[in-house]
This record gives sequence, C-alpha cells and structure tokens, in this order.
Amino acid sequence: MKKIGVGLLGCGVVGEAVYRRLTEGAAVISAKCGAVIKVEKIAVRNPAKSRGKIPSRLFTRKWRDVVAAPEVDVVVELIGGEDEAYAAVTESIRQKKHVITANKLLLAKKGEEIFRQARKAGVNVGFEASVAGAVPVIRTIREAVASGTIKSVFGIINGTSNYILTDMMENGASFRDALSEAQRLGYAEADPTFDVAGIDAAHKLAILANLAFGTPVKLRDIYVEGIAMLSPDDFLFARQFGRVIKLLAVARNDGGKLDVRVHPAMVAANRQIARVDGVTNAVELEVSDAGRFMLIGPGAGGDATASAVIADIVDTARDIVRGSVGRMTPTGFLPDSRKPMPLKPMDSIKSGYYLRFTVDDKPGVLAKMAGVLGAKGISIDSVIQKGRSGGPVPLVILTHEATEKNVRAAIKSIDRLPSTRAKTMLIRLEDGR
Repeated sequence: MKKIGVGLLGCGVVGEAVYRRLTEGAAVISAKCGAVIKVEKIAVRNPAKSRGKIPSRLFTRKWRDVVAAPEVDVVVELIGGEDEAYAAVTESIRQKKHVITANKLLLAKKGEEIFRQARKAGVNVGFEASVAGAVPVIRTIREAVASGTIKSVFGIINGTSNYILTDMMENGASFRDALSEAQRLGYAEADPTFDVAGIDAAHKLAILANLAFGTPVKLRDIYVEGIAMLSPDDFLFARQFGRVIKLLAVARNDGGKLDVRVHPAMVAANRQIARVDGVTNAVELEVSDAGRFMLIGPGAGGDATASAVIADIVDTARDIVRGSVGRMTPTGFLPDSRKPMPLKPMDSIKSGYYLRFTVDDKPGVLAKMAGVLGAKGISIDSVIQKGRSGGPVPLVILTHEATEKNVRAAIKSIDRLPSTRAKTMLIRLEDGR
C-alpha cells in the first residue's frame, strides 16, 4: 500500500487533534483512501515542550525543515496569521507539496494567488477547515451542487459572536458580561476584535462567495458591522416582535450584482436559523435546482477543525493513489470561466429595519419622526413606545421594506431633532427572499 507523509506546521489544539486522529484512525483511513498516511514531521516554536504521545523526534523549530523533508507529501498549515503562513504555503507549493490549510485570513487575502500557484504546480489545496469547522460547506458548494446555480449563501459562521448573542438573548446579559463569559469558557480570544467586529465572518464569507459565484471577492468588497453596539434592550424588543438577533453573513446574486455583507440582523423566531444557538454554525444555501437547505454543526474547536483537515488529507491521498491530482480546481470553477461580478452598493439594498430611538417623553415626538420617515418613502410596520418617570425613553419602530440610503438619510435627520437624546440604533430585518 502506498505511503503518504504528512507534515504539520503548528501543533496546538488542532494540530494535536490531527495527529491523534491520523494515528488512532489509521486503519479506517487507509481502508478509505488506499494509502498509509503518517505524520512525518512537525514544526513548532518550542520543540522541547512535551506534547503527550507525540514522539519528540518529529519536532523541529523551522517550518522549512518540514516543507523540505523528502518524506513529506502533504503540508498542513496551522500557523495562522498571514505573512509567515503565506511564505510556508507558497514554498510548499513550489516544492510540489500538496497543501491543507485552516487559515481563513490567508485565503481571504491571498487565496487567488495561492490557487494560481497550485494550479501551475499541479498540486492540491484543501481548505475545508477554513469555514465552519466540521460542517462540510465548502465541499457542498464546490461539488455537491455542481449542476445548479447558487442564488444565495446565508448563515452564522462565527461561533464566538453567536455564543455572545445567545447569552444576551436568553439571559439578558450585557455585551460586556456575555463576552467575559465566552472568554472564561474558552469560546473567545483574549483579544476578541476579529470575532465581535465581524471581521472573522467576513474572511469566511469572502471564501464562500468566491466559491458560490465563481468570482474573486476581496475583503474590501464586504460591508461589515459587529455586535458590540447591541444593548440588552434590543433583545427585549426583538422578543416582543417575535424575533431574535444573529450576526449573519449574507452573499446573494441580486439581479446580476453581488450583495455581500456581515452584520447583526433580526430574524423571525420560527425560522430554523433563529434556533442555531451557542457556538454552533449554520449555512443556508439557495440553489436553482435544489431549493433551500441548511448545513448545521460545530464550527470551531480542535476536534471539529481537525475533522475537516483530515477530510482534505484523505481526499488528497485518494487523488495521489488514483493519479487524479488536480481533478478539482480549488474554486470548483475552471479558471477561464471565473469573471468579476459587479457589486451591489450597500446604499441600494432593500430591507425592513428595526430602529430604536432615544427621545424625550412628550407629545408629538412620534408624529414628527413618522413625518421624517414618510418624507423618505419609509412606511411604519410596528411601534413600541414605553414611557418612564422622567428622562429619555426608547421609541422603537419596525419599518416595511425600504432602501438603505433612504433609511440612513432619515436617521440622520431624526438624530438632529431637539427631542432625540442619543444616536439611533439600526438593525436590519432578514426575512429571506
């Protein structure tokens, strides 16, 4: 049976899980791919550190030692970050090594160049682990729906933010308290900026949109909002409207223009995605010949990510054994068929809106605000107005569908009114189309 050597760049939680699974599941894996897969070398910052049952002889401090090792056929990049990871991946490709990576930042920023180099070198690039952990969303988009046209990709692809929003929704926690709890449980990093600002989700959405629509998508193309500005009041009002708040990643082909964005949204509580809680990820696809369906599962953690990494290793091993390396392009599209798609400006999107104003509790305020909204062609669906004993009060309006540009203009005018006491809170309604 053919032997295939694997080199790991990085051996943290995910790397250790990959080693353990490849070792403990060796017989099953061999039966599935027709090869004996073995970890031959591992690059780590501290080779002297004990890592359980992994033999110390496998460790080296330099990733170049792993890439250059003749016994290594497949390099698994688990370094993270951008510059060093890019150098390691491109050097691996130059040396005709197949590459597996979980690095969404790297792929979002430099995926096009990596894919181009891999095609030229005739090697595979696997990246299932870069989005949604154990949920096989990349495989599904690239292979399972090959006969249909994808109309939209929509979902929850950051477990940290979803845990925080679940805590705020279910327990009335403040953003700060929910974040602290997520950090205590290990669901959030010490610096959670990428997660709570929507940046991590944007990296993943860039990858998914690229695969779904056959067009290069840059990070600057994606409109991004985070969750730090959300208040417990917003969740209380959402419940009264029969809705929940989720950080959604949305990519749609809207009349031939690409609509790509990440932001908090209110969704109806009876929708399937509204019930995706905690660190779970979910991606809904709408396909021309398959309708809508959803993939749900663990989106982070050592075992979930390792599962996706190993799936790519096994796929590559099968290609090596069968002599079919390069049978699938990294994006699923032939290079010549991929064309830039015009972007849909954020100002032109249409949605219903949740608007929470902070105003003086006195007669005529609602009428004045309704007048401003009406002047911009925005009609009101529902209103909640709660008086308090003295001081400003929240006034909440749900609108019917309106354009972003008009809603922003109306808010700008309302925020200048003497009766308005704080900046207006805006959350889009996502009802599916």
